[in-house]
Amino acid sequence: MGDYKLSASLRGHEDDVRSVAYPDPTTVLSASRDFTVRLWKLETTGPPTYDCSIKTHGKEFVNSLAYVPPSPKFPDGLIVSGGKDQIIDVRQPSKSLDNDADALLLGHGSNVCALDVSSDGKFIVSGSWDTEARIWPVGQWESSTVLQGHTASVWAVLAYDSSTVITGCADKGIRVFALDGKLVRTIETGDVVRALSRLPANHPSGAQFASAGNDAVIRLWTLNGRQVQELHGHENFIYSLAVLPDGQLVSAGEDRTVRIWDNRQCIQTITHPAISVWTVAVCSENGDIVTGASDRIVRIFTRASERYADPAAIEQFSNDVKESSIPQQALGDINKEKLPGPEFLTQKSGVKEGQVQMINELNGNIAAYQWSSAANEWVHVGTVVDQAGSSGRKTTHNGKEYDYVFDVDIEEGKPPLKLAYNLSQNPYEVARKFCEDNKLPITYLDQVTNFIVQNTQGATLGQSTSQGADPWGTESRYRPGDAQESAQQAQPPSSKPKVLPQKDYLDIMSANHKVIFKKLQEFNQKLVDDGQKGLSLNPSDLEIVEGTVAKLEKGKTDDLGPSGIELIIKTATEWPADKRLPGLDLLRLLTGSSGKVVAGLARSQQSVINSLSESGVFESSSVVNNTMMATRVLGNLFRTQEGRAVVTAEFDTIQKSVSPFITSTNKNLITAITTLYINYSVLLTSERNADRALTLLDDLSKILKSATDPEAVYRALVAAGTLLCLGKDYVEAGRDIFDLGPAVTRAADKVKEPRVKAVVDEIKEKLNG
Repeated sequence: MGDYKLSASLRGHEDDVRSVAYPDPTTVLSASRDFTVRLWKLETTGPPTYDCSIKTHGKEFVNSLAYVPPSPKFPDGLIVSGGKDQIIDVRQPSKSLDNDADALLLGHGSNVCALDVSSDGKFIVSGSWDTEARIWPVGQWESSTVLQGHTASVWAVLAYDSSTVITGCADKGIRVFALDGKLVRTIETGDVVRALSRLPANHPSGAQFASAGNDAVIRLWTLNGRQVQELHGHENFIYSLAVLPDGQLVSAGEDRTVRIWDNRQCIQTITHPAISVWTVAVCSENGDIVTGASDRIVRIFTRASERYADPAAIEQFSNDVKESSIPQQALGDINKEKLPGPEFLTQKSGVKEGQVQMINELNGNIAAYQWSSAANEWVHVGTVVDQAGSSGRKTTHNGKEYDYVFDVDIEEGKPPLKLAYNLSQNPYEVARKFCEDNKLPITYLDQVTNFIVQNTQGATLGQSTSQGADPWGTESRYRPGDAQESAQQAQPPSSKPKVLPQKDYLDIMSANHKVIFKKLQEFNQKLVDDGQKGLSLNPSDLEIVEGTVAKLEKGKTDDLGPSGIELIIKTATEWPADKRLPGLDLLRLLTGSSGKVVAGLARSQQSVINSLSESGVFESSSVVNNTMMATRVLGNLFRTQEGRAVVTAEFDTIQKSVSPFITSTNKNLITAITTLYINYSVLLTSERNADRALTLLDDLSKILKSATDPEAVYRALVAAGTLLCLGKDYVEAGRDIFDLGPAVTRAADKVKEPRVKAVVDEIKEKLNG
């Protein structure tokens, strides 16, 4: 049987993907630290593409996920998820985000970090940091059986069969329980247990289940506690185990790999361009594998050639692995002088699948190579870097992913140039190519090199100063709000780039217009099907909107007619809350269109602000993505002089609308608000309106005292610092009235990034001056 190859990369999550499930060949489930559980539905084959829908969106990390198979009572099955909020959410996959859960299981006193479901679908098992595991009968939601005896967090649970439950614990024990909660047996393992998996009855080892954890060893056990085998190959914590239909094991861990095991041997290693692969699951029907990792991407791998991704995607995945940066602290001490050179790769073969060899490259880098038994060669899987973090996140530029994408202003009045950089690259070589590609004088070479070095010192791997702006993504699925606006306006290459005061307005104008209109059509059809013809658009209305969207896409904004704009406003403010997002997204594009359009619709633009307020989008009960997109609508008005006149006239209305959300924990919403405040801070530096500046300083101080998202913190600092540049009176007010000093200190302590430190230093210099 051939090796696994990439089938699909599913992008949409905004933080680490901590748990996945694979109920059937057309459905994947994923849970993330971005507070969401998502369902990915197969749309097309050859190559496979998937549509994404969010099934839950809570207020805390979601760390565990399971699926209850279909039954007469629940013909679509049930999605079960749990996390930091201690509540286990149970809901049918067909329910929309706004529907209530079928059940909320209460009982755990801390993070729910493990979930499993019996094969007959009759009970759920959960594990928690509260040192307890619980059994929950499906349909009898009020009762649970507590599995006691653990002395630390229960990291893994396994519904082994209809009468047996197994738990894995941070106290280094495996426990076997009867369904009534009676402890049958305790097995000492010698290290923390993080993963469990049932083995098929005919497994060649004679073992009945597998465990893995902190010692990077997979152990095979019988139910009576006898260890049958040990599987060695991983080089760090193992977080997840799964079993293929043919009995082969699959494992995932902190060494960035997923490994396939046949009996005692590792037969394939799939390295990910991430810091950690948190989770792996298997489709029992076709043997495909799904993984979730710290780079926020859900990936599917297959042995079936008809389900391979297109060759370009497979090559891109391989290149992403080669160009990934490996934190040195994850590898321990490395004596560079004793490492072999590149000649080793042609002179020596590996001794086992997945073996990693460090090479001292001719350019001075330390590169990691992994032995592939199938290809009989060493494969480049990354470069070791000094700076490291835990996210492994990248920013996409021109179809490739980078640790950094800087905006660099070379000439005033012209758009900034994009400078893409990976920590594994040589800064001088990147600067040289940047100058060549953009036909810049060679005198810029040292300046650009210094700019790269100084803006990445002490960097966290995967964090960037510029993130993609398109909330829909470049693929065909609907992904509202899954990316942030451009994070930082460029600084010219210099030895000490200054951030304050911010001089340019920020906006978000990129979009996949066809996807937005397609979703609007879909929602409109649902309104028609539900008999809400008074709200829906008729065929001629849809044609008008389609024409308006086409003109927006082509940049022909001077040709926009009032009918299309009024219809878009209707979909954004009058449609049911769960169907407004496409309209709001189109409204975002309208408010950022040309000055001629905004001038011609000045009164309409002001009524748009009132319409948004009256629609309930800024009420606490609003769908958070709607509030976020409405805030982006307001932010884009700053693009034109006419739009700035509108936001000046409507300052009080706008501030009162968004201020209730300034302590929101939703990163996209708080980023949109701080972007709006940056734009107002730039505007007020020319208006010098004291009352308004002080109102914003008050709000920004509150944001800095509560925000945890790095992007929101950074933007709030830039906005506050820009307002302080108005003069001594504003500095004194910020320091003495709004307690800005402690708020800034708190921000610096919370987000340890070079860009944050740079702005904090500038602000403190003003406050202490």
